[in-house]
Amino acid sequence: MGPKLLLLFVVGDILGTGVYALTGQVAAEVGGAAWVPFLVAFAVAMVTACSYLELVTKYPQAAGAALYAHKAFGIHFVTFLICFTVMSSGITSASAAGGAFASNVAVGFGLEKSPGLLLVIALAFMILIAAVNLRGAAESVGLNVVLTLVELSGLLLVIFIGLFAIFGGQGDFSRVVAFDTPNDKAVFLAISTATSLAFFAMVGFEDSVNMAEETKDPARIFPKVMLSGLTITAIIYVIVSIVAVAIVPVGELAGNDTPLVTVVETAAPGFPISALIPFISLFAVANSALINMMMASRLLYGMSKQGVLPPFLSKVLPGRRTPWASILFTTVIALGLTTFVSLDSKNPVALLLGSTTSLLLLAVFAVVNVAVLVLRRDKVQHKHFRTPTFLPVIGALACVYLVLPWTSGRAAGQYVIAGVLLAIGVALWAITYIDRRHRGYAADTSRVEDPALAEQEADRDLR
Repeated sequence: MGPKLLLLFVVGDILGTGVYALTGQVAAEVGGAAWVPFLVAFAVAMVTACSYLELVTKYPQAAGAALYAHKAFGIHFVTFLICFTVMSSGITSASAAGGAFASNVAVGFGLEKSPGLLLVIALAFMILIAAVNLRGAAESVGLNVVLTLVELSGLLLVIFIGLFAIFGGQGDFSRVVAFDTPNDKAVFLAISTATSLAFFAMVGFEDSVNMAEETKDPARIFPKVMLSGLTITAIIYVIVSIVAVAIVPVGELAGNDTPLVTVVETAAPGFPISALIPFISLFAVANSALINMMMASRLLYGMSKQGVLPPFLSKVLPGRRTPWASILFTTVIALGLTTFVSLDSKNPVALLLGSTTSLLLLAVFAVVNVAVLVLRRDKVQHKHFRTPTFLPVIGALACVYLVLPWTSGRAAGQYVIAGVLLAIGVALWAITYIDRRHRGYAADTSRVEDPALAEQEADRDLR
């Protein structure tokens, strides 16, 4: 891959469900200044990206956070937790996309958005994703370019229609600088809460490190491409949030699970092209869901194949060789999450599960920022990117700050979901460990008990 294709890959990985589904929720937390949390989320992502850049140019292998944690700490259980957390974030992200998909289907086809109907659509969507996954669909770089352009076209359409309406006198820019926090919440805490939501829109940049082995001269190309990709998406997100608030009052955006559709309908009522936005949104969130479920199932399969999780999860279809057991296992979890959140929460599914995704990944990013500092003692012979020492320190502190409940203002349900997912992982790990001990193959050197290698193998299989 050259720099142009890699840039499209990075931008395409970041664009997706977050901005299409959560812009209204971000505005609900801070009022008209919804662009501020996106800007703060961009700053945290940029600092963490610098840590990833040092590690991926130092160790140009497709294994990501699990590899870095394993090299830094050398504790198999810690590496497993990082690996399983990444996998869990894929499931919660896909489930969030399922909720957003259901809402956009209802809007696009003019259906009543009743909770029961949305749940049925979301569950059917996740089953469809599983069926596609079982057929062995994989995204090539060329297809990623097409999907990226379609997703980007939707956001640019929102921007152009919104700006046309604003310059035509419809917009109210006074709202853009107004902070209106719910229940008299302190502004700083409101920004923290909104940033924890907005960060879901910025995740995806970390996936590009898995393309290190397929990039020409990664030490030279990766830094400028990843930072450029993050900057491009941040600019788009900030403009979209400013246009959204200027066109639509915050009260109408708050609680809206299809905010960009509302923006276009308000800016250009009856304009034929505006009817495309729900369907472009469908395409964007469906693509995100498929990629994340494929990643999660292949990663689970890889951990099983390496002897870290029970062997039954590595079973594959005889003909297509797709890991059916892992696909079904991750799909059942996704269906359970979607059902639980739909029945137990008054908030949109995409809101709670999207926030849980950012919670899981921020915890991983905190470890990666620490790993950079620990691995400074490990010298390599080739030149690589080196981030200033203060950036990983700031990154680790910022990520931990956005993870803690009393500083980020996160809902308790996010920690419950994250805890249940990790408890499932630990239980599976313990069952496998006891089984190995009981059956006497714990010392079998032919079985590589390294979750980092499992993630690397899963990434190769996915590509």
